Amino acid sequence: MTLVRASMPVGIVVRRTPGVTRWAKWAWKVVAVLPGAGPANWRELRREGDAVEYHAATLDLDIWSTDTEAYHVALAAKTPGVVVVLRETAEGANDMPWEVTHVTASPYEGQDYMDSGEGLIEQVPMPLTMIAWLRDFVAEHHKEEPFIKRKRDKKRVDLVEDGRGDSRIRQAADVFRSPSSLRQGETQ
Repeated sequence: MTLVRASMPVGIVVRRTPGVTRWAKWAWKVVAVLPGAGPANWRELRREGDAVEYHAATLDLDIWSTDTEAYHVALAAKTPGVVVVLRETAEGANDMPWEVTHVTASPYEGQDYMDSGEGLIEQVPMPLTMIAWLRDFVAEHHKEEPFIKRKRDKKRVDLVEDGRGDSRIRQAADVFRSPSSLRQGETQ
């Protein structure tokens, strides 16, 4: 099987709004992706009072022929989505506290990032043009794997010694009991 990769530049739109507690000055949220976007570095797109939307970065969304099952699951969702990963920047690295590090169309890979709990990980709706692009890729490269039922091994479980415990222990009694030295405080 030949490994095939397709790529699309995707702009990441991040919204900054005032925080609701005194401990968080700002609340950050990934709100959209822009298929085919040009390069950007936290370029302001829109401002409504204190709320600001930025074109934070443009990353390549890579899709692989080996992951078509995952893309099939993503497309079958009620709202197909793209997962965007942002990591905190070092103090004083730039004016923005986040760096866009990854974008994926695989819900399996996205779940791995979400399980880590590190950074800001958001799933945003996939635009229609991206859905069509992904659907065409899956239609061309997806190969259904046949289900193979696992068979039991032929090991005999009715033998006398099988399941008795560790064969290195020389005793016919219960092999899972505590050692007598620990029960009565004896030393050997």
